Amino acid sequence: MSQNDNTKNRRQFLKTAGFVGAAALVGACGQPSEEGTTSAPPTSKARTAKKLKMVTTWPKNFPGMGVSAERFAERVRLATEGSVDIRVYAAGELVPALGAFDAVSQGKADIYSGAEYYWQGKSKAFNFFCTVPFGMTINEFSAWIYHDGGQELWDELSAGFNIKPFMGGSTGVQMGGWFRNEITSLEDFQGLRMRMPGLGGEVITRMGGTTVTLAGGDIFLALSQGNIDATEWVGPWNDLAFGFQDIAKYYYYPGIHEPGTAIGLGFNLELWNSLSDFERIAIETCTMAESVYTLAEYNAENARALDILINDYEVQLKKFPEDVLEAMAKHAKDVIEETAAGDELTGRIYESFEASKARTSRWSEISEGAYMDARGLLPK
Repeated sequence: MSQNDNTKNRRQFLKTAGFVGAAALVGACGQPSEEGTTSAPPTSKARTAKKLKMVTTWPKNFPGMGVSAERFAERVRLATEGSVDIRVYAAGELVPALGAFDAVSQGKADIYSGAEYYWQGKSKAFNFFCTVPFGMTINEFSAWIYHDGGQELWDELSAGFNIKPFMGGSTGVQMGGWFRNEITSLEDFQGLRMRMPGLGGEVITRMGGTTVTLAGGDIFLALSQGNIDATEWVGPWNDLAFGFQDIAKYYYYPGIHEPGTAIGLGFNLELWNSLSDFERIAIETCTMAESVYTLAEYNAENARALDILINDYEVQLKKFPEDVLEAMAKHAKDVIEETAAGDELTGRIYESFEASKARTSRWSEISEGAYMDARGLLPK
């Protein structure tokens, strides 16, 4: 294939991916020369391809997040005209799912795709860069990351582990989870064994349950064998693919533990610093494109899958009782404040997160929230 053909394909890909304007800006900016003037980025034939390894916490070909990792790798290859070539390894192919962070931190792999709360054993501050109970929606979270100081704090936290982080996707608001038995009151959480990671898991523990953190590929077996009584995973699309509807029939909402889950893309910091300006800008643009695309994909597919679960599998969709939601809110406040008191950096992250949430949530309430209420007045 000629260079002209490669360029044509790249431009077509960027156009369909929805960020042709940003990519054109990358090309126009080029790289500074030694004299301080701007020159165009070198052609693909002049570059030496960097072969990178991405490890993920997702099962192979997993709908949504797993496919998103593959799609991101292809975006980067085309956006950099082959100078950055990423090979994606699903959970367990190169390292265990929950070993992805250490692999990238130590330079055994170059990039990870995963949920940042999986790394709370390193620092509980990582929860704030994925999701926290009763926290921000993804629209609010994006405002914090891109425009309200969140990215700078995430960079500071991750640099201590030799990682450069980005938001690379979102599942949006998640579901409350699958339960073998109906939840009628707060008492039903006493002794309940539930898969739930992050700070949400600590909330369940304080409500009298026992929580475990399991990688996605291990959940079905644990639930089917009765090792756990309930599990949250993502939402209708991924839950349907995992087959939870064949084991548990009670499907609860809202997912207060994950109101706007962001997916992290972490680069080995030394590798990141070795990339050219052109490559870094192209990659950062690809993370933004994948974030927007993945969220839209989840919203579309969750809606379709929910209909299938209810109509074809007779799953019982239920809202958590009020006393359960009230207990969750009380314990969530305590858990988050105790987390913030852990160390100085976590405290600063918490303060920034809460200040941004206070501003954006007020806007959310009088914009989207009020509009949703008004839309409900439409005649059926």
